[in-house]
Amino acid sequence: MIRAAIALFFAVLAVPAHAIDIQEVTSPGGIKAWLVEDHSIPFVSLSLDFKGGASLDDPKKRGAINLMTATLEEGAGKRNATEFAQAVEALGANFGFDVGDDSLNISMRTLTENRDEAGDLLAQALSQPRFDDSAVERVRAQVQAVIKSEGTDPQAIAAKEMARQAWGDHPYASSTNGTARSVANLTRKDLVAAKNRVLARDRVVIGAAGDISAEELGPLLDKILGGLPEKGTAPLPEQAELQLTGGVSVVDWNSPQTIVSFAGPGLPIDDPDYFAAYVANHILGGGGFSSRLMEEIREKRGLTYGIGTGLATGIYGQTWQGGMAGSNDTVKQAIELIRQEWDHMAAEGVTQQELTDAKTYLTGEYPLRFDGNRKIASILAGMQLIGLPPDYPNTRNEQVEAVTADDVQRVAKRLLHSDELRFVLVGRPEGITGDAQEDALAVDDQPKDKQ
Repeated sequence: MIRAAIALFFAVLAVPAHAIDIQEVTSPGGIKAWLVEDHSIPFVSLSLDFKGGASLDDPKKRGAINLMTATLEEGAGKRNATEFAQAVEALGANFGFDVGDDSLNISMRTLTENRDEAGDLLAQALSQPRFDDSAVERVRAQVQAVIKSEGTDPQAIAAKEMARQAWGDHPYASSTNGTARSVANLTRKDLVAAKNRVLARDRVVIGAAGDISAEELGPLLDKILGGLPEKGTAPLPEQAELQLTGGVSVVDWNSPQTIVSFAGPGLPIDDPDYFAAYVANHILGGGGFSSRLMEEIREKRGLTYGIGTGLATGIYGQTWQGGMAGSNDTVKQAIELIRQEWDHMAAEGVTQQELTDAKTYLTGEYPLRFDGNRKIASILAGMQLIGLPPDYPNTRNEQVEAVTADDVQRVAKRLLHSDELRFVLVGRPEGITGDAQEDALAVDDQPKDKQ
């Protein structure tokens, strides 16, 4: 299960070729947004992030917000699913509907000349979704197919078990898709209730980019969002308490290789040590073939095709995590090496050359770019969602460059302790017996053997 991809995404933004001018806009109706104007092409992109996302599910109706989100575009107002899709296509517009643990995202891209008509259609999808039986059943079947597929995917099983152990009874602990049973029992009434839990004006942050001025953006936002209630019916989630303990869990899976997922404590993006941790992660396992783990486990010993780590900086909880796959007979050795490298960085820190190479890479060759209005709009909404200031794109590289070797070792000593790493293994690893936590495995419709 991927946690808080938005926060991880924005942590690696590059400084663009020129400074980004972000305008803070307030609509006549009081809706706030960030805007980057670009009149070079006649397109407008909007990104709307509703805080809380699928974490606002009724615990007894897990998967309702996911199913609701996927059904929003399946007819609205007087138009059924086919008629709505045809109306969007006729305008040359594009809508996107997606939900994760931290937010529900809705995007719109349209020709400038059609933005008002596209705004009308999106407003109907948000405020007047039909949730017709035929559409709900079609989308439900798609969700059930995903859930079934995850039940036979060892990587998905490992991710679900790690999340369950990490987050206890917090929504982070379970899949946004829900379970086969919970999704089967959802009714149209449940979808309406799910919509009211998350789609509200007090929950939304907005990014806009392209051929539109601040004066034009405000009325468009009022048009799109004016029909939503002022407040959602569910409170935002509480912060999650990380419950991982050191050790190994083994999920029996009939395969010649074992999937390895590992995680320990992380830190939020507003922590003073965040950029030091980000640079440390690049050196440890986030830098591809240049990382220590890849060098020790793949290049020197050939124990895996690839291994990587990342800072999962969710809004409500954070981990420092990684993963790999290896042969059943060599996984034990790989785990020992992971633990050694975890402790080695905490004890010895990094070399000046490693630090210089990492900062060069993170500020130059690798970082993502503001290379399109759709991406810019998404970035602007995501920045607000995780609490970054408007000048972040223009100052981010300075914060990376300011990281010293002492900073890296300080955060490594703070967070990198191999005895706190939890490993979840899906396979039949030789020479490894899982501890008691494996007995609590809760994978929906878990298969016993892969034939």
